[in-house]
Amino acid sequence: MKKASAIFSIAVGISMVLMWIMFYITGSIPELETEPARIGMHLSAEFITAIALIIAGWGLLTRKSWARPIYFLATGALIYTMIQSPGYFMQSGETGFVAMFAVFIILAVIFLVRMIKSD
Repeated sequence: MKKASAIFSIAVGISMVLMWIMFYITGSIPELETEPARIGMHLSAEFITAIALIIAGWGLLTRKSWARPIYFLATGALIYTMIQSPGYFMQSGETGFVAMFAVFIILAVIFLVRMIKSD
């Protein structure tokens, strides 16, 4: 289960970074002009979460003693962002993103519970 959790963590972390890069390149972040402080803080939280997920996943794969606590912290941040972020896409009528978040939150909770039980 640790390996699956690690791979999920790394994949989601990388996906988060790539998604925001794609949004930036395509000019799909209008809040950079209209609400720069709010989106700046949001992006900071997203990138910190993504980096923590990648580090936690790498730590789990390489059996580092610090990996589990980082994994729990990063996954908690991920679950928070997956609860908070879909609202933007709901308002925009982008149901594909809402569905994606729903699938990822279910997977994140499953991996988290399985990791907790693996003690």
